[in-house]
Amino acid sequence: MSDDRWQNKYRIESARADWHDYEGGSYFITICTKNREHYFGEIVDEEMVLSDIGKYVDEQFKNVTSHYPYAEIPLWTIMPNHVHSIVVISACRDVACNVSPTESICSEGDVARYVSTNPTDKNEYMAERSPKQGSLAVAIRGIKSAVTKFANENEILFAWQPRFHDHIIRDNGELNRVATYIENNVANWKDDEFYTP
Repeated sequence: MSDDRWQNKYRIESARADWHDYEGGSYFITICTKNREHYFGEIVDEEMVLSDIGKYVDEQFKNVTSHYPYAEIPLWTIMPNHVHSIVVISACRDVACNVSPTESICSEGDVARYVSTNPTDKNEYMAERSPKQGSLAVAIRGIKSAVTKFANENEILFAWQPRFHDHIIRDNGELNRVATYIENNVANWKDDEFYTP
């Protein structure tokens, strides 16, 4: 079996739009917990009551710009087993957008295997597959990593679904529809596609 076939067997193709660089724009993001477990709390009388990990997720969304200066999250809602948000990524033009090189090891959800005796080849291979600094994937992966670290440090049972869903918001009409959906998500929980009792 050739190396190409071996790598394709173990590499999950990205769900991202190949025509868009994710280094600028507005996005409707959904991040789910593993197996849609209710890790973030419960809805009681049409109000979301956050668990400790749900409160930490809320804190990460509030403070995203302090960690990722190119990212802003103006609206989000935390549900029992998922988070919906609008994420705005500013196109990076300066050093403030840079993140640590250790944050760009492999792209979200990818399982990449590589065998080489030449370190230059390996670095080039990984650079091609890593999300670019200042991109949507880096910011979302950073939030997910921080929450997982918090759970581990506090011995809280928790796991994310490996990927996240994004939808590119193309105009103000679409932005308003997404915002309305997010704002009404708790009230409409039983009609939600991610609803589990």
